[in-house]
Amino acid sequence: MPIINRLADFHEEITKWRRDFHANPELLYDVHQTVGRVEELLKSFGVDEITTGLGKTGLVAIIKGKSDTNGKVIGLRADMDALPIFEKTGKPYASKIDGKMHACGHDGHTAMLLGAAKYLAETRNFNGKVALIFQPAEEGGAGGDAMVKDGIMERFNIDEVYGMHNFPGLPVGSFAIRQGGIMAATDEFTIEIEGVGGHAAMPHLTIDPLVAGAHMITGLQTLVSRNVDPIKSAVLSITSMITNDSYNVISRIVTLKGTIRTLDEEIRNLMEKRLNEFVINNAKAFGATADIIFKRGYPVTKNAPKQTAFAADVAAQIVGNEQVNKDIEPTMGGEDFSYMLNARPGAYIIVGQGNTAGLHEDTYDFNDEIIPIGCSYWIKLTETAMPLK
Repeated sequence: MPIINRLADFHEEITKWRRDFHANPELLYDVHQTVGRVEELLKSFGVDEITTGLGKTGLVAIIKGKSDTNGKVIGLRADMDALPIFEKTGKPYASKIDGKMHACGHDGHTAMLLGAAKYLAETRNFNGKVALIFQPAEEGGAGGDAMVKDGIMERFNIDEVYGMHNFPGLPVGSFAIRQGGIMAATDEFTIEIEGVGGHAAMPHLTIDPLVAGAHMITGLQTLVSRNVDPIKSAVLSITSMITNDSYNVISRIVTLKGTIRTLDEEIRNLMEKRLNEFVINNAKAFGATADIIFKRGYPVTKNAPKQTAFAADVAAQIVGNEQVNKDIEPTMGGEDFSYMLNARPGAYIIVGQGNTAGLHEDTYDFNDEIIPIGCSYWIKLTETAMPLK
């Protein structure tokens, strides 16, 4: 099955929704205007149920098929929040709010799921129910976790859940997916090294935490190279080193900040353990002390085998088998759809955005050309997962 012809009639309308979301970005859980517009549109489509306030500001809408003899419910998820970035696209629909920007395409994700909702509410050519999940706070706020903890899977009897994200660099008219870990766990750490401060001209009277920190930055790289199986993946990056802003003072305290990314829970635990051991002992070697705050972030985004194969087959029906990469290399970026995949079996697929600016860049803009592709995927997935007799 190629792109659904009926979507050609919707394309311009969906594009207008998308650009309106783009011009009015909202951050984290503060997506009240966006949710209000989503609810307004869903009501106009004639969906069967709308529930708001889930996971603080999330929304779930239910569309019932022509029959419900199998009692199956599948969840389709779109994220709604933007990023704290100053937009530099120069587009006529660019952000109206300084310092806020849809730089990851969540405006497009929301619009595509709305486009699919309009079609599904009109046709209802499936046997079961579809739960449309509009989620806040993907960008660092764990909105997916909040919605799961609010009981959306149990409340709406969701059996399987699916997610989709645009991907710059992947050609328009293509999809990519993989079984197992497709995106990494995202953990953060803060290391505070304390020594004895003093005058820079008399370093022998100090215990210099800056020197300890410099050795620590270099040595921490061996946690991956000398602890992790080379066949497996891990990333450790120090991204910040904070001390006093002086030419002639040796600070008493130096703070390091960084992130660890892993695709395997065993490796994740190993990295946390070895980080603690290394930091404490490295500081001690210089006569200093160190404290570590380790914050676990999003878990690995892990696609279930059966649902991954199914999602790939659906994508192939839309763009052709040769345009679906069924074993794409995982990325060390993170995604809080992982919480939903931990709650229910499902799959997260990537749709080609074309040769555009990268995600989270201030010149990024969602490619409206891919709207019919994404909408067709959601529709075909629903109708194939729950076919009419």
